[in-house]
Amino acid sequence: MPELPEIETIRRGLAPRLIGRRITAVTVRRGDLRRPLARDFARRLAGRAVIEVARRAKYLLIGLDSGETLIAHLGMSGRLYLRPGGTCAAQPHEHVVFAIDDGSEVVFNDARRFGLFDLAPSRALARHPLLRHLGPDPLGPDFDAEVLSAALCGRRAPIKALLLDQRLVAGIGNIYACESLYRAGISPRRSGAGVAGVRAARLAAAIGAVLEEAIAAGGSSLRDYVQANGELGYFQHNFSVYDRAGEACPRAARGHIVRRIVQSNRSTFYCPACQR
Repeated sequence: MPELPEIETIRRGLAPRLIGRRITAVTVRRGDLRRPLARDFARRLAGRAVIEVARRAKYLLIGLDSGETLIAHLGMSGRLYLRPGGTCAAQPHEHVVFAIDDGSEVVFNDARRFGLFDLAPSRALARHPLLRHLGPDPLGPDFDAEVLSAALCGRRAPIKALLLDQRLVAGIGNIYACESLYRAGISPRRSGAGVAGVRAARLAAAIGAVLEEAIAAGGSSLRDYVQANGELGYFQHNFSVYDRAGEACPRAARGHIVRRIVQSNRSTFYCPACQR
């Protein structure tokens, strides 16, 4: 599933091309996504100007001059990208196409149809069921070592599982949880309470650094993800531990290898020599 860096990369790619532009038409080829599209979905978007392209955790938020915001989530396999209009026939799994007044198109392609779109009043976004439970954004002003430490205080669950809890920190998924814990030198098995304090400061800094580096690299393309221009991200070439089980740890002494364990039905990759 695309995580914060992938959605932020798409946001940065779409914003300069969409803000100030108008959606001239919307073609819905399949509306039975994770949430079925509203019957009037295309009508409510056609003719609307884009005034903002924002992000909340793993959600893309496209603000419209109608006072509504288009909420988009890519699910497991969704792609959202720009292309010149009329350049090719419809491709498999192109479920929604947004025609823009400069002749381009924004295409939503999703083989598994786990992605979703919703339209909501912009003034009430914070109360929307998809967004209201989300914790602070790890790249935003409301997140720092003190906030993270307070959230972890008294928590017995493993820190890896807690980082995936979107109520605690919004936007981090499996890849960046593994990479951030490695960067901070913290075992994914350690309890949240055991990270509160000095370790929380290391972890907060590591989370910010890893996410910023991933954004600079265009995100991680493992299967389906592409940037807004259709190109792959390349942060996967910089992974220290994720999906590297059995390989040598990049910084440990010879003989130390990356291991894989399963936590909460998710694969966790870490170096037991570096992470305590």
